Amino acid sequence: MRVTATDAKNRFGALCLQAKTGPVVVEKAGEPDTVLLSYADYQRLLAQPAASLAVRRRQFNAQHKDWLDAHNRQHDAQGLWNDDLRLW
Repeated sequence: MRVTATDAKNRFGALCLQAKTGPVVVEKAGEPDTVLLSYADYQRLLAQPAASLAVRRRQFNAQHKDWLDAHNRQHDAQGLWNDDLRLW
């Protein structure tokens, strides 16, 4: 469910009940800003372990393998575009 910030302010109690059945997205200026969710859903989110940097790196490399390979081939063939870059 999506509501405006004004609706959320005016109907907060009803939206708290609605959040028990699913997330409620509160919009400001037409863009998602905040999400109301049940305490049980919040606890489930907290209980999920965050992916380690190594896991996220492996996922990124697997997802973007073709793009990485293409850029590595370009680098091997042409070198860096900023070989003459000088740090001040």
